[in-house]
Amino acid sequence: MPSGKSLTLGFIVGGIVGAAYTLLNTPSSGRDLRENARLKSENLKTTVLSLKEEGLQLKDQIAQTSKEGAELIKDLSEDVKTSIESWKKTVEPHQKNIQKYLEQIEESLKELEEKAKAEQNRTDTQPSHEVVNHQ
Repeated sequence: MPSGKSLTLGFIVGGIVGAAYTLLNTPSSGRDLRENARLKSENLKTTVLSLKEEGLQLKDQIAQTSKEGAELIKDLSEDVKTSIESWKKTVEPHQKNIQKYLEQIEESLKELEEKAKAEQNRTDTQPSHEVVNHQ
């Protein structure tokens, strides 16, 4: 995309070349030629001033939009930060409770394993009693 300066310069040069071409190729008297040159010069000056003003307005709009965008991003980041902090505060007590329940479950599993081993050891060490029928 061309920059604003090169675009303005292009309009100015194009206007001057077009005006010169028209003036040189139009058959007219000296007075008409001078009047046409003056009018075209005024038109060119008006066009350049209008382009300059529009360029400044565009520059101001871009600056304003950038400023508003930066403010919105700042507000959004603050909102996200607040939401995360709120979520942490909400989840933290539950996280501690879940951790306690997990610890209790682990302890219960260890007790069950110990009981199962003790039961297995007891049944392995006991002599087997076979019933024999004598007839």
